[in-house]
Amino acid sequence: MSSIVESITPETLASPWDVDGIPRQVIALCASRVGKDWELAPHRHRKAQLIYTVRGILNCEVETGVWIVPPQCAVWIPGGLLHSTRGSGETECHCLFVEPEAVEYLPTTCCTLAVSPLLRELLLKATGFEALYAERGPEARLIATLLDELCAAPVEDLHLPMPQDRRLRQLAQRLLADPASTAPIGEWARRIGMSERSMSRLLLQEVGMSFGRWRRQLHVILSLQRLAKGESVQAVALALGYESASGFVTMFRKAMGKPPARYLLERGAGDPAEAARGIVLAP
Repeated sequence: MSSIVESITPETLASPWDVDGIPRQVIALCASRVGKDWELAPHRHRKAQLIYTVRGILNCEVETGVWIVPPQCAVWIPGGLLHSTRGSGETECHCLFVEPEAVEYLPTTCCTLAVSPLLRELLLKATGFEALYAERGPEARLIATLLDELCAAPVEDLHLPMPQDRRLRQLAQRLLADPASTAPIGEWARRIGMSERSMSRLLLQEVGMSFGRWRRQLHVILSLQRLAKGESVQAVALALGYESASGFVTMFRKAMGKPPARYLLERGAGDPAEAARGIVLAP
């Protein structure tokens, strides 16, 4: 049985086989090309899953939050965790399924990971292995190195934590439905039937962020989704309620440490002029 998957369907990401039943600690799959704007219903695996994106934007949602995966990054999903995935733009992904006891120090929570050039090449090489590769030999040694690199991968701050309180969930849903709203925090508190102080305290308690930082994180996630679909920085800024592109760029730089054009370019956005306009995300 080959581990290479050539079908161009989003179901590739959930695996066309029973990966939990394959007697190997690590299984690598290749989704060579996945169509635009797809979504997978909530599902889970015993094995943990790594989804690495070559192009497009991937979203992973669990009960406690939303993770966004830009090109050249990956999302790590612990084994047994119920999750749904969604792609924005034309996506190309590679998947790794890992038994929870395969190695120590793997993340125990869902997170977005930066993928080094070495980790990327190891992952791409592993997708060419037979599913029942020899457990002793070159393939097994490469898998061991891959796991070492995976354990060392740094976490990217591309997580939108979701509150559990019913009123704060309502706040999140309203912000998602109207991200361009410039209503002040007091107005948002009134809309969900709370005082500003109570809402601020509970939001900090449940998601570990102030209202302003949480909304900024939401705007980063929504902006990357829109940029992945080819929208310009100017259009994205207006859609998110900023008076100008410069205001949006300032927010993005504060959140991500660099402006959108540089962020996209460093993740394989291709032509620098197009990346600067936010027109493309991947070649």
